[in-house]
Amino acid sequence: MRLNDWQLAFETYLLGEQTAADTALGASLMGGPTLDVSTGLAIYHNAYQARLQEVLRGDYPVIWHWLGDDEFEQLAAAYIRQCPSVHYSLRWLGEGFESFIRQHLVPEQSAALGELAALEWAFTLAFDAPEGAPLTIQDMAALKPEDWPTLRVSPSPSVQWLECAFNSVALWRAVKDETGFPGSAALGAPQVLVIWRAGLVCHYRSLEPAEAAALNGLFQGDWDFAELCSELAVICGEDAPLQAVTWLKQWVQDGWLQPRIIESSY
Repeated sequence: MRLNDWQLAFETYLLGEQTAADTALGASLMGGPTLDVSTGLAIYHNAYQARLQEVLRGDYPVIWHWLGDDEFEQLAAAYIRQCPSVHYSLRWLGEGFESFIRQHLVPEQSAALGELAALEWAFTLAFDAPEGAPLTIQDMAALKPEDWPTLRVSPSPSVQWLECAFNSVALWRAVKDETGFPGSAALGAPQVLVIWRAGLVCHYRSLEPAEAAALNGLFQGDWDFAELCSELAVICGEDAPLQAVTWLKQWVQDGWLQPRIIESSY
């Protein structure tokens, strides 16, 4: 068996469900005095699968807590079969877990569980994001008056935006604080959550609808500061500029904003 064929056969074996290897792969290996080929391969197969399960439990501890050992193991095993690791780093193994949950389970089960997966993955992305170059209060103070109307910003790399329809934050908080685990429940109104990293610690904050709409306008609507004030005028009236500056200051202090990079068309 050529090396490339052997590698492909071994990969297929590790990713498969059965611990028994095919005849060609088994015949290419030699056992030892205390460990035969079949047993050695089975140990390697089980250890690899166990490592993948361990990674998913680490990425999704709240879902693991909610489902329990057996049900989580079954769900994770189905995910690993359908979405095997394709990246050199296991850091990305759980990237598609939310999508898998929503496709694999019926909507009545997947809605809340998928949202919780999105929340846990958002914390992972925030923690691993690059530093970026967030705006500071000093940067804002140095702006000339004529620069304010056309000021545009982008979210800092660690900022994650999540719209919650369920009490996912309460479930996550209960596991982190080791308190009583509440039942999953739908919220009376959707909740916008921003997750970000400061130093080595991840933080989160829920936004009121008006603040969420304003921040979303900057990030997704490509608003400049003048457009932000104009949109807020409908809600806040004459206080719109003051409210815009107040929020902008808070967002800068939290490290959510960085300068908008204008890409050249050339």
